Amino acid sequence: MSEKPSVLFVCVHNAGRSQMAAAWLTHLAGDRVEVRSAGSNPGDTVNPAAVEAMAEVGIDISAATPKILTVDAVKESDVCITMGCGDTCPVFPGKRYLDWQLEDPSGQSVAAVRRIRDDIKFLVEGLIKEILLEGSK
Repeated sequence: MSEKPSVLFVCVHNAGRSQMAAAWLTHLAGDRVEVRSAGSNPGDTVNPAAVEAMAEVGIDISAATPKILTVDAVKESDVCITMGCGDTCPVFPGKRYLDWQLEDPSGQSVAAVRRIRDDIKFLVEGLIKEILLEGSK
């Protein structure tokens, strides 16, 4: 792992789970971790329910935009996390690949998205402990 670990969150549309995960990691780890998110078939905008749910905890993702998943994004990341959406990343030696099984927020109420948001926060907190401890060894 490089001096500053990098994490890529991947979900098909890059409009909900991966955007919330990237925002949580940026919010909780600050500049100690490089954060990316992308999708194989990015949507036009971030899910409004995800934007609202994150705003409720003081994190603004309203200006975020879905991005296309590229081979370079995977190459440049130490950890690649798919969000239970069936998306796959190109596989390169030395990378760590995880799949977080999370409900899809698409078409769900803000109340449902809050639960997903909180599940993502829990997973991100565990990830931060793991990658920052690895980097300090």
